[in-house]
Amino acid sequence: MGLAVAPEAAGAAGARGAGMGGHLAPGLRSQGIVACVSVLAIAPVTDLKTWVTGNGLEIVLYVLGAVLLTRLITWLGGRITGHIDNGSMSDDALVRSEQSKHRHAVAQVLTWIAIVLVYCITVVLIIGRLGIPITGLVAPATVFGVALGFGAQRIVQDLLAGFFIIAERQYGFGDVVRISALGSVTGVTGTVEDVTLRVTQLRSADGEVITVPNGQIVQVTNLSRDWARAVVDVPLPPSADVTEANKLLHEVGAAAFTDETLRPLLLDEPSVMGVESFKVGQVNVRMVARTLPGKQFEVGRQLRIRVAVAFREHGISVSTEVDVAAAREAS
Repeated sequence: MGLAVAPEAAGAAGARGAGMGGHLAPGLRSQGIVACVSVLAIAPVTDLKTWVTGNGLEIVLYVLGAVLLTRLITWLGGRITGHIDNGSMSDDALVRSEQSKHRHAVAQVLTWIAIVLVYCITVVLIIGRLGIPITGLVAPATVFGVALGFGAQRIVQDLLAGFFIIAERQYGFGDVVRISALGSVTGVTGTVEDVTLRVTQLRSADGEVITVPNGQIVQVTNLSRDWARAVVDVPLPPSADVTEANKLLHEVGAAAFTDETLRPLLLDEPSVMGVESFKVGQVNVRMVARTLPGKQFEVGRQLRIRVAVAFREHGISVSTEVDVAAAREAS
């Protein structure tokens, strides 16, 4: 009320001084002018102090509360996902169940949504404390929403695609997937480390973190769903005895199925499919093995080593596509 009273008082004093025809002494007149200027100078400082201790303090508390609340949500999300991971690993130390993968992905998405809601509510409360009427922002917000809808179609597309990825359980945390995105010819392969409504993050075999917007995904190949298959193609020269090679592959498969290291990873004994294809100066014989989800790569490497060792011991030459160097180390 200092601002409202001071000008009126100053004006009234000036009017009275003028009405008296300048009968006030010069000293009193100058003192009145100085007093009016002092009141006008102090009033804005007083109002700023009042705003800082009132709405300004509330805005600071809103911001601090939002930061603390988002950290609490992040901490709770980490505890929940950690509990899910510990439960899945206690059930089976080799692979995660599909339910645990889906629960982990859902927990990550819910954590992300909760953080976004906290920040949105905080912005609305701050706008209210700044004195900007929310109802007056309805029309501008509508225009801005329409413009954002046209300009940010990619974001909306990413969010919708992420929702269907989670709802349809296409993949989850810990899955090994190959994702083909728009503009990609071969796609990217890696282990899913994070799934949100907007992006999917993969960890490649080289340790690289690959971020793919969900709206850009056109095809997903899940390499660790329910069970997997390790495929080992053995290249042989045309002069090799294919019957003898098939016999050796059967022996290698039987030995692998009884091995204490590989047996927990195999769902059944590796089988020999026979001659798969002919190439110039080469015959490919294929052996396949059903494995636990995501373990096909490890099983495939172990089978190649065993095949290389067995063929070398029996004098059958193979192409360099089979890991002979690894076979020498194993022997």
